[in-house]
Amino acid sequence: MRQDTKKSEELSYQFEGIDKPEDSGIYSCVHCGFCLQSCPTYLQTGLEAESPRGRIALMKGVSSSRISITEKVSNHWDLCIQCRACEAACPSGVPYGELIEAVSSQLARVKKPSMFKKIFTWIALEKILLNQRILEFFVRLMRIYQRWGFQWIVRKTKILNLFPSSLSNMEDIMPEIPSKFFKYDGNLIPAKSTFRSRVALLSGCIMPFVHGSSMESVIEVLTENGCEVVVPTNQSCCGAIHSHIGDLDRARELARINLDAFIKLDIEAIVVASAGCGARLKEYSHLLRNDPEYNELAKKFSFMVKDIHEFLYDLPIIPPTGELNYTVTYQDSCHLSNVQKIKSQPRDILNMIPGLNFVELPNSSICCGAGGTYFVTQPQMSNSVLDDKMSSVKITNADILATANPGCLIQLQAGASKYQPDLQVVYVVDLLAKSYKKQKSKKTH
Repeated sequence: MRQDTKKSEELSYQFEGIDKPEDSGIYSCVHCGFCLQSCPTYLQTGLEAESPRGRIALMKGVSSSRISITEKVSNHWDLCIQCRACEAACPSGVPYGELIEAVSSQLARVKKPSMFKKIFTWIALEKILLNQRILEFFVRLMRIYQRWGFQWIVRKTKILNLFPSSLSNMEDIMPEIPSKFFKYDGNLIPAKSTFRSRVALLSGCIMPFVHGSSMESVIEVLTENGCEVVVPTNQSCCGAIHSHIGDLDRARELARINLDAFIKLDIEAIVVASAGCGARLKEYSHLLRNDPEYNELAKKFSFMVKDIHEFLYDLPIIPPTGELNYTVTYQDSCHLSNVQKIKSQPRDILNMIPGLNFVELPNSSICCGAGGTYFVTQPQMSNSVLDDKMSSVKITNADILATANPGCLIQLQAGASKYQPDLQVVYVVDLLAKSYKKQKSKKTH
């Protein structure tokens, strides 16, 4: 029973429900510390409580009823970027991603969000992101804002300094909105070379509008490699961002929509060009583990999901011959390298491109600080992590920084705009498509 004291109000809640973090996962951590040097928030603060080991210790405390969830405790969990680099470093196989996701769902139920976060979540994640027409309308408004001088006025007057820093950070990191979006009608896109495979493509919610030309690059690369491609019109957002903020009910709902959209198609693979989306799709079986109707279907679905680099490498890829004379470095997208364990394939593809000088990025496995909505909810830490990342990029003297996830690309573009205006930030598939186009151009001349 709750007592009418401020202290007991703050210390009254424990983990509960189907989405609570499992003790088997919590107690698999032996506190060895191998995770510390891979954790961006620990590297920034040097604080034990801002490390995976420290956050799990807090979970143990709550699970064993030695401590309760207070604002201070929850802040340590909230500061986690959920990059899951700790999982890649952990010798004990601690399922940290599942644990922090479960904790986020617990916090979403009991922690009262700020008014800004409440409005942002309701508008951005419920009204805009889940409705393609509303999303397109909103993105077009953003383009008008950028092109008609409103952005210049806002930045010149610094009017956003009157509002929460999260809003100012959102504006700073806003990508340039293209004039052309990626449109699809559900019809089969034919292969451009000898048929090798038929695949479905997850378009995602953001990429068609913000990185439409990169989605065209994905189609170009797949069809050049003998793939027929279908982009289902009834697909939905993958639910990754909803999972990160603890809205697992909504994430499950979106997962079911995607299962229904893809699973009955006559295809060999579900190809994904966004690392974060691919990681979420590959873990649908865990997300729907308590759903008797969809669990087995989710296992089959997750097995079919392939990241674009993984799929091309295994196909195998037809080596491009168009020469690109650039120095390129590569930033690992956390949910590609840490969750999907895909590290060498993007690098191997870059090294296949003639003329391209690939330079390894120091600390490429350390997160860039994007973290889905993290740059909105934790702008100070996000920017600190980004500053360090851009310092590493500068060492390479690269002309181009390649990556594999829309959130990473937007974050790194913001960093380039601030520190290295001449640096191009692109997807690996953009460079691959450019090489293919160049080789075709050579043949026609």
